[in-house]
Amino acid sequence: MTEGDEAPAGVRRITFGALGVLGGTFDPVHIAHLAVAEEARETLGLERVLFVPAGIPPHKRTLAITPGEDRLAMVRLAIEGNAAFGVSRVELDRDGPSYTVDTLEALRADRLAAGGSAELVLIVSAEAFAGFATWREPRRILGLATVAVAPRDGFPDASLAVVTRDFPGLEDRVLLLDGPRLRLSASDLRARAAAGRSLRYLVPDAVAAHIVDHALYRDPRRTP
Repeated sequence: MTEGDEAPAGVRRITFGALGVLGGTFDPVHIAHLAVAEEARETLGLERVLFVPAGIPPHKRTLAITPGEDRLAMVRLAIEGNAAFGVSRVELDRDGPSYTVDTLEALRADRLAAGGSAELVLIVSAEAFAGFATWREPRRILGLATVAVAPRDGFPDASLAVVTRDFPGLEDRVLLLDGPRLRLSASDLRARAAAGRSLRYLVPDAVAAHIVDHALYRDPRRTP
């Protein structure tokens, strides 16, 4: 956010140079991920938004997920051409489960070492934020980053009353975004791909091509 710009009503100004952090499995990355990242970048005046594909998601340890290198490749294809977006493999290169608090610690240390702003903004969906109190060291997360919560169509909006209940005194560490409200689910997209259906206009074209070229999500019961 440059000097003279004003944040939208109800959203406080973020320090210039702040880095947005959008984590997720990205299996696959889709247009709702990109739209949420752009909304947060523009609304909060973030310098950049860093996509962080999860290595071993703690809440999905029993589920089969696409190899990390494929998920990383899809994110790189999705954000190509947007200088305000970047991607980090910090969680893919870390052993063990991917805990957000560890990722924020690492990113903050890297930013400080490089002489950049230490302010981080963690971007999450209302669905994910509903379970925030169960995350590893949630208070530490709120100390490391402002949490920006984006609505997700089909799920209740986040409320600061929950923050007051679970983390009294830290209400200013949570921001509620107005949009975008897109009803997209990675699991639904995987099912479409497995059924041989098109993902056009649901994921970037380059991501759709990668899924086809690498036979991702293909149902082995279907004939090629």
